[in-house]
Amino acid sequence: MPLQNRVTPLGELIAVPERGLVYGNRGCLHDAEGRIRRQWQVRRWIACRLEFRGRHRPSPMPPGRYTGLFFLDEATAFAAGHRPCAECRREDYNRFLAIWGGSARADEIDAVLHEERVDGHARRLHRLPTRGLPDGTFVLEDGEPFLVLGPELLRWTPGGYAERRPQPAGGTAVVVTPPSLVAALRQGWRGSVPLLHGSTL
Repeated sequence: MPLQNRVTPLGELIAVPERGLVYGNRGCLHDAEGRIRRQWQVRRWIACRLEFRGRHRPSPMPPGRYTGLFFLDEATAFAAGHRPCAECRREDYNRFLAIWGGSARADEIDAVLHEERVDGHARRLHRLPTRGLPDGTFVLEDGEPFLVLGPELLRWTPGGYAERRPQPAGGTAVVVTPPSLVAALRQGWRGSVPLLHGSTL
């Protein structure tokens, strides 16, 4: 039976068999029986490599340890509000710091991202001009998360991207990806984990 540790672009935790291409965590979210009891424990929401230095954990939900989360790709992790890990993705993290401005500390970045992704216990969304949204940004269309890719929007599913529709030419969009992470995408972000799942091709 799938664990409830797959993350949607809206940051929700769902139970599906698909694992995805990116790993991450936001603290210990599960109880001793492996049931999800909270959406986050800490403000440090990170996105990691699936493998690092041969480390292997038999369970992504060991008692009392952080809950291992899986994302379809890094665009999904960004939309959910996760930034690159400073340990397993040190070069990516350093580049992320440079895009941020170079002098910020991890705690400062995490506080800003937390404010951008959470409104109390609800998900914070943002209205931004449609024109100029970079590839990899997520927007809401008909209540569903869609990936911006060139002139198209691609509907997210746990196993990949499905329906394609033309991106609106103007106006504003309800943007899921936090503005600071939209800014990173606008700089042409490419990290050591896949930004986009192969189903975008």
